[in-house]
Amino acid sequence: MSPGLSKVVERAKREPEARFDSLAHHLDEAALKRAFARIRRDAAVGVDGMTKEEYAKHLDENIRDLHQRMRTQQYRHQPIRRVHIPKGPGTRETRPIGISTIEDKIVQGALREVLEAIYEQDFLPCSFGFRPGRSVHDALGALDRMLFRERIEWVLEADIRSFFDSIVRKKLMELLQLRVADGSLLRLVGKCLHVGVLDGEEFTKPEDGTAQGSIISPLLGNVYLHHVLDLWFEREVHPRLRGHARLIRYADDFVIGFTRKEEAERVLVELKERMEAFGLTLHPDKTRIIPFARPSRTDKGTGASTLGTFDFLGFTLHWRRSRVGSWVLGMKTRKASSRKTLLRVGEWCRRHRHRPRAEQHAALSRKLRGHYEHFGVNGNIRCLKQVMYRVKCLWYKWLRRRGQRKPLRWERFNAYLAQFPFPAPRICKQIWAR
Repeated sequence: MSPGLSKVVERAKREPEARFDSLAHHLDEAALKRAFARIRRDAAVGVDGMTKEEYAKHLDENIRDLHQRMRTQQYRHQPIRRVHIPKGPGTRETRPIGISTIEDKIVQGALREVLEAIYEQDFLPCSFGFRPGRSVHDALGALDRMLFRERIEWVLEADIRSFFDSIVRKKLMELLQLRVADGSLLRLVGKCLHVGVLDGEEFTKPEDGTAQGSIISPLLGNVYLHHVLDLWFEREVHPRLRGHARLIRYADDFVIGFTRKEEAERVLVELKERMEAFGLTLHPDKTRIIPFARPSRTDKGTGASTLGTFDFLGFTLHWRRSRVGSWVLGMKTRKASSRKTLLRVGEWCRRHRHRPRAEQHAALSRKLRGHYEHFGVNGNIRCLKQVMYRVKCLWYKWLRRRGQRKPLRWERFNAYLAQFPFPAPRICKQIWAR
């Protein structure tokens, strides 16, 4: 971060209600180069087909030209190339992803840096998604502390339908103006929002939403929900409640814990109205109130089999017995998440079954380590072992279909894995260290 942005951070902390009317000058050539450096080397190309490597060949000249066009208001955001990726293997549902050009990614990255300097000081502790220094495991840790220490008895599990496509741009710009008064910077944000979409040969210009997959969209989504949900709950809802309640949000996924059922039901009604006022809709099948009180020491239940459960960030949360017999919050991999992982691995094995065995082993090992990094939390070792066993079976299945003269037997396959084993399942994150 530049010294100038550090001053913006200090003022944003010191004056939480202040409006910033001089920000565009922070979008200098140095900021554009920092944004370029943050772009992945293998980033997908936009409508112009230019890669990061090609842009870097004349980086100084390109950055100088881009900065000049931004200063003279001649910069124009090119159309976004839309691709549709499956929401998961084995399903026909797809998720539209918008891919900007390298130059547009640079502008978005520089804008995000400036806006983050302000809004990272404004965002509440309940917000975790797409924020520097905050992760999925931090959100899970906060959820564990809430459920274990604060005697929450009811959980409101909510899901916003097509959040990024439903953001009302006019309202988003009005919310940004509460903190940003610099017209030049707001015009650049508007250019990143009001942009055409090229889907194959079809060109459209949506009136609402922000492209899912663009660099600046997660921050704009956080700004939107900061005002629509976080501030509304903390300033208007929570003071009116007689019992305790707490909100935990990761991007557009959130849960609210309550001590009183009637208050949870009332807030759900108000929440639907609040969302509708800002163009958002709660999914009727995925929004519900679940009883989730921590059992007493004398309760003879066995956890998920007799008590309530809910899903959050790829995990199914439930109460379980610890080794000493007390009740603790359990987190196990959601069945749908495990199924998606295994379907992806099976498809990868099918497409790469003729590659050298050592190359396949290395790639599958990387996939398993990535799975452990996300799902390797306390009490989830059994699910990790199941996934590793299923990956082993899938690999064996597709290796047998390589058309070998001598069929591959389990004995020979196991002998190979004994010499070159898969990484062992392990707990990577201590979520409930108390």
